[in-house]
Amino acid sequence: MTIDSRKPPGAPRGRPAWRRWLIPAGLVLTLALLIAPTLLTTEPAHYTYSEFVTQVEAGHVKQVSINDEGAVDGKLTGGRAFSTQLPTALGSTGLEQDLRAHNVTITATRSGFSWWTLLGSFAPLVLLVGLFWWTGRRAARGIAEITGPGGFGGIGRARAKVIDTERPSTRFSDVAGYDAVKQEISEVVDYLRRPERYQALGATGPRGVLLVGPPGTGKTLLARAVAGEARVPFLSVSGSGFVEMFVGVGASRVRDLFADARRRAPSIIFIDEIDALGARRGGLAVGGGNDEREQTLNQMLAEMDGFDQAGGVVVIAATNRPDTLDAALLRPGRFDRQVTVGLPAQRERTAILTVHARGKPVGADVDFDVVSRATPGFSGADLANLVNEAAIHAVRDGRTQVGAADFDAARDRILLGHRESSNLLLPEEKLAVAIHESGHALVAAVSPHADPVAKVTILPAGMALGATEQLPDAERHLYGEAYLLDSLAVRMGGRAAELLVLGEASTGAANDLASATGLAQKMVREFGLSPALGPVGYPAESGSGFLPGGAELSRPFSESTQRRIDEEVARLLREAEERALDLLRRHRRALDALTSLLQEQETVDGKAVRRILEASGQEDSLRR
Repeated sequence: MTIDSRKPPGAPRGRPAWRRWLIPAGLVLTLALLIAPTLLTTEPAHYTYSEFVTQVEAGHVKQVSINDEGAVDGKLTGGRAFSTQLPTALGSTGLEQDLRAHNVTITATRSGFSWWTLLGSFAPLVLLVGLFWWTGRRAARGIAEITGPGGFGGIGRARAKVIDTERPSTRFSDVAGYDAVKQEISEVVDYLRRPERYQALGATGPRGVLLVGPPGTGKTLLARAVAGEARVPFLSVSGSGFVEMFVGVGASRVRDLFADARRRAPSIIFIDEIDALGARRGGLAVGGGNDEREQTLNQMLAEMDGFDQAGGVVVIAATNRPDTLDAALLRPGRFDRQVTVGLPAQRERTAILTVHARGKPVGADVDFDVVSRATPGFSGADLANLVNEAAIHAVRDGRTQVGAADFDAARDRILLGHRESSNLLLPEEKLAVAIHESGHALVAAVSPHADPVAKVTILPAGMALGATEQLPDAERHLYGEAYLLDSLAVRMGGRAAELLVLGEASTGAANDLASATGLAQKMVREFGLSPALGPVGYPAESGSGFLPGGAELSRPFSESTQRRIDEEVARLLREAEERALDLLRRHRRALDALTSLLQEQETVDGKAVRRILEASGQEDSLRR
C-alpha cells in the first residue's frame, strides 16, 4: 500500500511564512508614528506680541502666516520658525503697514478640520486596536482547538469523525483471517442494510457490539471495514474525547453524538478505547474528574437505552481492558455481543502477511507459511511491522527484492534488537557464549517434546550475547506437562553446559533463570502441576484484560503456602538442571563439536545441529 504525501482536498493549509512578521512590523510602525514627529520636527520659538513687533521693526522677519483667529506662524530671516498671537480684541494696530514696509511675505489662512491631522493623531490608536483584534482571533482559534467548534459555546459538541457513504474504502477483504469475527460483524452489516429480514421473524438487531482483544489485532480496522461494507454513515470517536476538565462536558458530548447518529440513521457509532469513559463505577477516587467520568457513563447508559432499535443505530466499541468496564454497560440491551479479536493463528498469520506484502517485490524464496511458523504470538500490527522491517533490510543491503533472509533478519531485530555484524566479544567470552548456546540447542534437539531448533547464533543482538531459536511444528493451544518440563530443561541447558565444560556458571544465564522461574511458578501456582500442593490454582493476576503487566495487589494464600510454592519452584528448577546436565554428559562429543562450529561460523541452522548429532553416532537420541 502506498501513501500519498499530498494533502487531501479540504485539508487545512499551512500558515504563510509572512504572517510571523505581522506583530513585529506592527510594533515598529506604531513606535515610528509615535516618535517620528517628535524627532523630525523642532519646536518653534514663541514670541509675545511685543517681541514679534520688535522683530518686525528690526527687519528680522521673513514671512508670516496669519489665520482668521489671529494665530501667527512665521520664519525669521535666519530660517528659524516662530509663533505668536495677535491681540484681536485691540482692533487695527497698523501691523500690516509695518510688515509691508519691511518686505515681509504675508499669507492668510482659515482655521478648520484637517483629515491628515486627524489621521496622524489616531493612526497609533488604530494600529493598537488592530493588533489586539488579531491576537484575539489567534486566542479564539486556540480555544476552538480545545473546546471544539464554536468556542466555549460549542464545548459540549461531540468531536466525532464522520465517514460518509461516498467515501468508504476498507472492506472485509482487507482484513485477513478472523473468519468467525467477520461473521458476527457481518450480521450487523446485514441488519443495517436489510432490517426487514429480521423484523419478519420478530428478531431485533444488536444495539452494541464490543470488540475486545490484545493491542494490534485489528479491532479498529474491523470497525472501518464495517463502515465500508454497510455503506452507512460511520461516526468514529475515541473514549478519551468525552472526558474534559469541565464537569458536564462529557455527558453533553454523548447526547450530541447520539443525536447526530439519529439524524443520519441508519448509522454506526464507533467508540475506540471505551474503557476511558466506561470504567467501573464506585471506585475509591473522589473528586471532579471521577464525577465527570461517572456522569458521562450514566449518559451513555441512558442513550443506549433510549434510542429505538428500529432506528438503525448500532454502537461498536473496542477495548483492551474489558475487565475494567462497568457491568451495567455490558448487559444485554446495551452491548448485546462481545466479540473477542485474539492473536491470529498460523493460518491467519499467513493470510495477514500476504495482505501486507501486496505491492512489494517479494522474492521467490519467501514462503509465508514458514514465516508465520516463526512468528507465534505476533499480532496483525507486529506482522505489518515485520514486512516493513524486511523491506528496509533489503534496501539497506542494496537488493531490489525482499528475500527470506530479510524476513529472518527482521524477525531477529524485532525480538532481539539490532544484531552486530562482527562479534566484539573477548575470546574467552566468545567461547563461553558458544558453550552456552550449544547447551540450549542440544537439549532442545534431544528432548522428545521440545520445539525443534531453527537457528543458533553467538552474534550479540540487543542485550543478548547469543540466541537459540526454536520453531514449533504446529500451532499449540494446550501445553502438556511433558512439554513444560522439556521447556524448563531447555532453558537450563545453557547454564548446565557452562557447569559441565567450564566448571562454573556465569551471569549469561540470568535471563534464562528468570524465564525458567516464571514458567515454574505458573506450573505450581496456576496449572496445578505440583504434587505437593495438589490441584489448586493461585492466579497471579485477576481479570480478563489483554494488556501485559500489572502488579498483584493481594496474595490469595498464606505465608506457609508461599513457602511450599517456593520449595516446589526450586525443586522443578533443580530437576530441570539435573536433567539438562545428564543429557549433555551423554552427548558431550556433540556439545564440543557444536561449540567449535559456532566459534568458526558464529551462526548455524537447525540442520547443522542434527548433522552433528548424527555424526557423533548418537542419532538414536534425536527427538522424534
